Amino acid sequence: MLTEKYKVLKALGYLGNNFPDFIPDVVVVLGSGQGDLAQEFSPFAGLDYAHIPEFAVSTTAGHAGTLFLCRFQGVALAIMSGRVHLYEGCSPNEVVRNLRVLGMWGAKKAVLTNAAGALNPLFSTGSIMLVTDHINMTGENPLAGENLELWGPRFPDMSSAYCPALRNLAFKKALAAGIHLERGVYMGIKGPSLETPAETRAFRRLGADAIGMSTTLEAIASRHMGIRVLGYSCLTNKNLPDCMAETSHEEILAEVRKINRNLVTLLKETLPHIGRD
Repeated sequence: MLTEKYKVLKALGYLGNNFPDFIPDVVVVLGSGQGDLAQEFSPFAGLDYAHIPEFAVSTTAGHAGTLFLCRFQGVALAIMSGRVHLYEGCSPNEVVRNLRVLGMWGAKKAVLTNAAGALNPLFSTGSIMLVTDHINMTGENPLAGENLELWGPRFPDMSSAYCPALRNLAFKKALAAGIHLERGVYMGIKGPSLETPAETRAFRRLGADAIGMSTTLEAIASRHMGIRVLGYSCLTNKNLPDCMAETSHEEILAEVRKINRNLVTLLKETLPHIGRD
């Protein structure tokens, strides 16, 4: 853990030295196929993860691995275009390292987006789900091991992992914009294999409405640091265990791109208010 602390502080030092007049209010993590959305916020700087000392670098298609810095309607945004995942062979600490760096830099809110499969049969492909809670089925936790009080308490409360006030704001803005927004529980699994019909049936019975391979560890690390979290899942496919249709990563990315316009609208409507709250 001391080594992980060193890596976070080294990356933080690099960003602070190169951008001394910038402190992020909000971190936005863009998931699979969503990275291009950062350009909608007119970034004044873009840094490849590989150029930031000790930043974790993504290897997955659809995750560019670029940190964009923006000022949007008076709010300072640090937008992560891409993330790393457990299935890439990364440790839990690597999965959340970049977010921890930005939290140490000053961000007090995080908007986590992802591409997910719909488990709830009432949800439609192409819609967006507001994450109300999550189930961490990865078998991993970024807080395991020695706790660093610098980041948060040994046993952080997770009774409101996804901030109710931010969820209410997002729902009101979606309603005003005429965007249908589902609400439900996200399940995070390790991957990279997609779910079998039996797994889909079991996960639905556990209470999950959507499923993906990210987000849960980031939400845990964020809450550990006192960062308030808002989550959006872009529902790219529908998992019906009795008539499972084959899908692929390429098809999922193509579906995300169709959803992105509504996601951009939601982000533009909510981020100015989130950042000033």
